[in-house]
Amino acid sequence: MTLTKLTKAIAGGVALSAIMAGAAFADPALVYDGGGKFDKSFNESAYTGAEMYKKETGGSYSDLEITGDAQREQAIRQFATKGFSPILVPGFSWATALTTVAPEFPDTHFVIIDSVVDLPNVRSVVFKEQEGSYLVGILAAMKSTTGTIGVVPAFNFELLERFACGYKEGAMSVNPQIKVLETYVGAGFEAFNDPAKAAEVTKSQLDQGADVVFQVAGGAGAGVLQAAADAGKFGIGVDSNQNYLHPGNVLTSMMKRVDIATYNAFMDEKNGKFTAGTVVLGLAEDGVGAAFDDNNAALITPEMKAAVDTATAKIKSGEIKIHDYMSDKACPV
Repeated sequence: MTLTKLTKAIAGGVALSAIMAGAAFADPALVYDGGGKFDKSFNESAYTGAEMYKKETGGSYSDLEITGDAQREQAIRQFATKGFSPILVPGFSWATALTTVAPEFPDTHFVIIDSVVDLPNVRSVVFKEQEGSYLVGILAAMKSTTGTIGVVPAFNFELLERFACGYKEGAMSVNPQIKVLETYVGAGFEAFNDPAKAAEVTKSQLDQGADVVFQVAGGAGAGVLQAAADAGKFGIGVDSNQNYLHPGNVLTSMMKRVDIATYNAFMDEKNGKFTAGTVVLGLAEDGVGAAFDDNNAALITPEMKAAVDTATAKIKSGEIKIHDYMSDKACPV
């Protein structure tokens, strides 16, 4: 182990011990995934939900940023030992650790976002990412003047391909001849933490004519949005509303309401209404959608907004059915 890695490991252990020492019984807990609390995307959305809970109830919660995969089981187990409930972990990479630890604490409630862990004390929250991605695909195709757009997932993973496939379907519903470039940041979970590589990948797509690029890379996606803005092109944010990052160059964001999922879990526990099982959030549940605000108002024409509204209504009614890559790995477009 290098000195740097050893220092990080020690720091992580000290931070974990300090948090556990100050734990209050029966408070909720939140352990962030790779990318950290303030990734301006997935993790930060969970943090926002926890803060909503804190502000509304006057209660408290504890949270932790792990420094590596080795801390996953340790973090969950120690929070559970101290009586925290529910313990929420945002991210599919938590599934293995939670499957191991949750049965050890049958009276503690756990929540995992983006994966299903079928245990009697676990709530699994998953989203219909393909629905929200379809909407931002419509906007990308309508905004593009080159007929080429892009999508940059962190790596080749089926959940991330659910975004990409929905995006392609939405774009091609507007322009069947549109070209959609897809390039990965890396080959594994570490790609979520590599904005420099994400920027490099985005530049390669821009060089091939893409003028709108959708980031599906968590914290690394900041590099996608930066590269697009630097080139005077358009980026599309993910998970949180990222329109504010580069006003005038972020066309929209595919919001995934991890904040609401977090808030609901904490409130349900507080109110004695916590339930285990799988919760699925799509457009009909306001769990996903395209972001519209003052930061992108000048970029969205009335025709673009109308197209999204029409598609939203048709998806909710079942008239438009969008391919779910998690169920069928063959994207039809």
